[in-house]
Parts: sequence; structure tokens; C-alpha cells
Amino acid sequence: MKTYGRFPLALERGQGSRVWDTDGREYLDFVAGIATCTLGHGHPVMVEAVTQQIQKLHHVSNLYYIPEQGELAHWLTQHSCADKAFFCNSGAEANEAAIKLARKYAHVKRDIEFPIILTANASFHGRTLATVTATGQPKYQKNFNPLVPGFHYVPYNDFAALQAAVAELDGDRPQVAAILLEPLQGEGGVNPGDREYFQQVRQLCDDTGILLILDEVQVGVGRTGKLWGYENLGIEPDIFSSAKGLGGGIPIGAMLCKAHCDVFEPGDHASTFGGNPFVCGVALAVCQALMRERLLENVQARGEELRAGLAAIAQAYPQLFSGARGWGLINGLVLQPDASVKSIDIVKAAMEQGLLVVPAGPSVVRLVPPLVVTADEVQTALARLKQAIQDVVD
Repeated sequence: MKTYGRFPLALERGQGSRVWDTDGREYLDFVAGIATCTLGHGHPVMVEAVTQQIQKLHHVSNLYYIPEQGELAHWLTQHSCADKAFFCNSGAEANEAAIKLARKYAHVKRDIEFPIILTANASFHGRTLATVTATGQPKYQKNFNPLVPGFHYVPYNDFAALQAAVAELDGDRPQVAAILLEPLQGEGGVNPGDREYFQQVRQLCDDTGILLILDEVQVGVGRTGKLWGYENLGIEPDIFSSAKGLGGGIPIGAMLCKAHCDVFEPGDHASTFGGNPFVCGVALAVCQALMRERLLENVQARGEELRAGLAAIAQAYPQLFSGARGWGLINGLVLQPDASVKSIDIVKAAMEQGLLVVPAGPSVVRLVPPLVVTADEVQTALARLKQAIQDVVD
């Protein structure tokens, strides 16, 4: 089906932060499967983990205890604020699980008959019917109505608007079950959350009993220079989702929560493939390598270099760009509102220069390389991006 607006490019192999197409041409991969290939391509740790686990046991039903799943759950809860984990196959499914958990919590713990979840404008939470409804971007919802009821949208980083929405929706009887936010909006334009805003949201949730859910699908597992995006904000969520970088490119998602909101019982939720031995074995190896190889330090250093270079590009082309923003290795080069080009034009020109980047909406060029990217590769990418921009200008 024609569900993807594909570029005229077929990739067949990769190593580290580089990939090659079917014609043998090399590219610097600053897309990384859209913030997914944590260890890059062909990393020895992943090769070994995939090989060993597929030879040992790759899939059994969740009707039985899965040791690899237990080990991954233990690692995640030891390295986050969560106490419990549910495993699935994708970020959308992880967010679906969070939505279901929040709704059940609202029913059984707070006696809310018709729970409402607040999400942000310009957010992105997935492509399933519930998560696309949660997504505060009408372009993703067009022609898929009737949408799932129980969602309401507010501006991002605007606490007064959020507070007013809660007051209006709750009225005489609580209705707001949860607030679902991204610590940094990825698809919405690489828009970082404001620390003070998130701390105010956390306090509001503490005062009211509303659950705070954070969508960590794109920013979790080291992408921001910290293991979890919420660490940049000085708060802890009640529930958060993970996927993308968790498996380094092997499909896995996880919904994690604190003990006080773990209201699921047998039969409430399930997944055939979720948390099977293969994906959990590989994901655990990825997580362990992330810490063992001190990649968080690399993300912080390379991220600073990348943002500095992007800021310099923005200054060199003030008629096109307003600046750069991001955390760690999720960064955006932001176009001026009246710029003569779109982000897609720069993405196409960069591809011609041997650099893969990706749009985050029409006005932001997003750069999300593997977390193993080197200083030399960052500088090469910046040089290629600058040449691509010059080609567009010319």
C-alpha cells in the first residue's frame, strides 16, 4: 500500500553511523531509523545478542514466565522511577497500554465514569485509533473519524491553559484522569519541554490525583543525554512509555509505571509478541551496552557540538533559519516562518550530499544520529548540511 512518501533511495547495509544504498553510495545516517538505532548499524553487541538468542529461544507465549523479560523489566525498573513494566511491540502500543491503564485507574481508584486525558497541541503519540486521537495534530486524524472519545487538547508549555482546562473539565466532579505529554515534542518540531512548566504539571497532578503520563518513545533510552527524557525536567511521571531506541532497531515497546497506579489484572491487557525472549534479550544487551560504553557522555558531548554547528549555520543564513534547539542527540534546525523553502527541500538536498536527515513538520530539519556517532562524523554532517543549504539557496 502507498502509505509512505518514500525518497528514491534503497538502503542495503550499514555500519556504525553510515549506510550504503544498492548502488554502493555511502551516507551519514542522521536519521537512525527515526531515533531508533541506538548503537548504530552492525554493532557487535547486537550481532552477538541476536545470534545467541535466536539459537537459544526466540518466542514463547506470555502464558509462561519468560526469564529474559524478567531480566529486562528488572533492568528498566532499576534504572528508572518505575516499579512495573508491560512489554509490547511499538511506541503506539506502549501509549495504548498507558491510556488503558489510566482509564482503569480512573474508574477503580477515583470513581470517574467518563475519564478524560489531556494531551498537547502539536504532540504525536502514534497511529492507532486511540493514539492518533491523543495526537494533537488534526492532519493525522483527517478521514479517520469517529475518533476515540475522552481526549482534550491544550497548548504545550502553557501551564495557565492546562490549569484552566482541568478546572473547566472537572467542574463539580473530577473528569480528568491523566495528562499525557512528551518531555520534548519530536514530530511536533523538536520542541523541548520547559522545566518550570513540567514541575507545575507534576504539582497539579500531586494535588488532584491526576496521573502524569510521559511519552518517552522518541526521547528515552539515552537520546537526550540522560537515560530518560524526564530527567531533564526534574520530575518523575506516574507512567511512561518507551520504544524506538529500547531495542536498537529490534521492535519492542514498554509501558512502565509506579506501583501505586498498577491496577491491571490478568486478562486486562496482553500482547502475543510483546516481551518475547528474542526482543527482550536483544533490548537488554542494548541497554547494558549503553551504560557500559558510557554512551550518555558521548551523547552530551556530540549533542553540544551538533547544536553549536547548527546555530552557526542558522547565523550564516538568517533569512532561512531562526535557530537550533534540542537535547542531546535529538536536534532541530528551525526555519523562519516566512522562509522560502520547506524542511523537505533541505532533506532532499542533504541526501544528494550524502547526509540523511528527516523533517519534523514543514519548518524543522531533525537530526537524530545513532548514539555512537563520533566527533568527526558530526563535523562531516555539518559540512554536508551546509553545502546542501547552499545548493538550495543557489
